Amino acid sequence: MRLKAPLIAITAVSMAALAACGGSGDDKNDNPGNGESSQNDNLANTGDGTDPEAKGPVTIDGATEGGIVNVPTNVGFTTTIDPSEAYYIDTSSILRGLITRSLTQYKYDAESKQMILVPDLATDLGTPNDDFTEWKFTIRDGVKWEDGTPVTADEVLFGVKRSMDRDAFPTGATYSNDYFLGGDKYKGPYTDPKGEFDGVTVDGSTLTFKMSKPFPDMPYWGAFPAMGAVKEGADSEPAKYATRPLSNGPYKIKSYTVAKSLVLERNDQWDATTDPARTQYPDGYNFSSQVESAKVDQILLGDSGDGQTTLTYDNLLSSDYNKMSQDDPDRIVAGGQPCTNYTAPDNRKITDKLIRQAYAWAYPYKDVILASGDIPGVTAIPATNLMPPGLPGRTEYNVLDHGDFATDAAKSKALLKEAGAEGYELKFLFTSDDPIGVKVKDAVVKGLEAGGFKATPVSTTLADNAADRANPDKDINIRSGGWCSDWPSGASWIPPLLGSTDVENSKSLQANYAAFSEPDVDAKIADIQTQPIEDQPGLWNDLDKEIAEKYFPIITRWYGGVVMAHGSKIQGMENDSVFGMPTWKDIHVG
Repeated sequence: MRLKAPLIAITAVSMAALAACGGSGDDKNDNPGNGESSQNDNLANTGDGTDPEAKGPVTIDGATEGGIVNVPTNVGFTTTIDPSEAYYIDTSSILRGLITRSLTQYKYDAESKQMILVPDLATDLGTPNDDFTEWKFTIRDGVKWEDGTPVTADEVLFGVKRSMDRDAFPTGATYSNDYFLGGDKYKGPYTDPKGEFDGVTVDGSTLTFKMSKPFPDMPYWGAFPAMGAVKEGADSEPAKYATRPLSNGPYKIKSYTVAKSLVLERNDQWDATTDPARTQYPDGYNFSSQVESAKVDQILLGDSGDGQTTLTYDNLLSSDYNKMSQDDPDRIVAGGQPCTNYTAPDNRKITDKLIRQAYAWAYPYKDVILASGDIPGVTAIPATNLMPPGLPGRTEYNVLDHGDFATDAAKSKALLKEAGAEGYELKFLFTSDDPIGVKVKDAVVKGLEAGGFKATPVSTTLADNAADRANPDKDINIRSGGWCSDWPSGASWIPPLLGSTDVENSKSLQANYAAFSEPDVDAKIADIQTQPIEDQPGLWNDLDKEIAEKYFPIITRWYGGVVMAHGSKIQGMENDSVFGMPTWKDIHVG
């Protein structure tokens, strides 16, 4: 899953099967995000906790109803909030936590400090056949839309089919197309209204999902907004639904302005007895986007008036983090995040591996971290592998023997000379309407030029950045990427990021910002997906390393951690380690 729209642009599984992959519900991460190796070694270990019997209603001792929660953020809402396409951690997290429901969901467990997979629209976590090529989910009774009509299995089926329309939703997750039987050929209800799709069928309230290959991770995929219900009709046409998706969760949309604001109010048709994880204590939420990071921090540091009922999912700037750590540490929410920040050279254009390796030495990691306000060892942790620490099967490799945040202009120049590419031009996006984006751009230009490159920044805006970056025809040759585990498996890393994308016939690079396409890698991906479940974690790790050694298609920069903050009247805010986002379902004002 993609990171929150970035500040800058250089930028269930069968429970036994998951346990065999090495997940551990016992890793409590009691001191997350403080830069200590114990946490940093487990960033992607989101645990294997499940509770298929979880039931609603959920109550929180001492919580009372009332209050508006204010959520200012520097980034966010620059991409769609249509559940069929939402695939950034912020929009996806907000939809899942407050507005839309899907087959399954996560629930925060205070004892283990981990997210537990529980049912949502479905009555349990699904029933597979012996080889995970078929799953059955039964939709529970009593769930209603905000207009009072019941949510049906047929509407879930339409929601699934709708999300598979790659032309209508080019930047959405592709797992249904990749795994569901016939999904690779199905064009979707808007691109091909008469097209047939039999990979998912409905019998009463039960949906049967048939797979083209084993898919033991289906209950995790079931937690995505794309695996929820959508009503068929004019109101769910893509252009309209992108600005006003219908709610079946505890809150509904009162108003939404793209790239600016999202206001939520109570959904009086939500029934707590049907929901095993969510609550509805606040009266509403006011999200505001493109607020300068320094201003967000000052609101929280001041902790007066509306600031007391304010929270942010942005990381505190380093100086403000240090101040709040000393003055009021209880209002900081720190933790791990199963994410990797990386640079993706366009492999169609930068075809020489030596040039890509030169970039790895020229990039000014420390200067960028300082310019962006990140905190080394806390929100920016030195990266080696593509897959972050704590992912089942992962063992560390270091292809270039690259030190932590090491920049070496001489090595970069030597590699460019060896490639016969001295003065090679790199064209990259930067967000010209964001002060931090401009500072980072300046640091990057200085570092790349010192390393022997010609640096050409290309201006974009916070609102346009995501679309410009994903555009395969944009006149740039290097992109910033950020990716987080969709679930704790290499299957949510290597296939989406490094499996071939049909760039020629696609409106989007989807997740493969490097436009990387190698038939031998595709063949190995396909082979791993057919191997015994217990063997797959190590095989994904081996392929991660092999790709880096043979092709070096991307440059990892750092792994993520979070240091969010809240006002003194915000209660129940913890780190949802699946996203590195607030635990929306537990928040209340007190």
